[in-house]
Amino acid sequence: MIDLQKLQKEIFKNKIAKGFNTTDVGLEFSLIHEELSEAFHAYRKKLPDLGEELADVAIYLMGLSAILNINLEDEILKKVEKNKNREYKKVNGVLNRTKEG
Repeated sequence: MIDLQKLQKEIFKNKIAKGFNTTDVGLEFSLIHEELSEAFHAYRKKLPDLGEELADVAIYLMGLSAILNINLEDEILKKVEKNKNREYKKVNGVLNRTKEG
């Protein structure tokens, strides 16, 4: 299993070492959006680099989490548990939450 907190730190160190942005949060959100768009394009066009594009999304997300001092691993684990306890009901073909986690 991967230690996401350790990986976040490694990604942040690489951002510093390479001179990438580590302060402009808005830019990081925009770059994540750009990478997600590239991943969608690869998926839609059935390109062979879809996995690499998804990795870019994850790397940027972990970098942003490091900038914001958020332990993404802890947040993901908490959210997974919360989602497990939520209940949904399909109404007119749309899932609606009926119980909060």
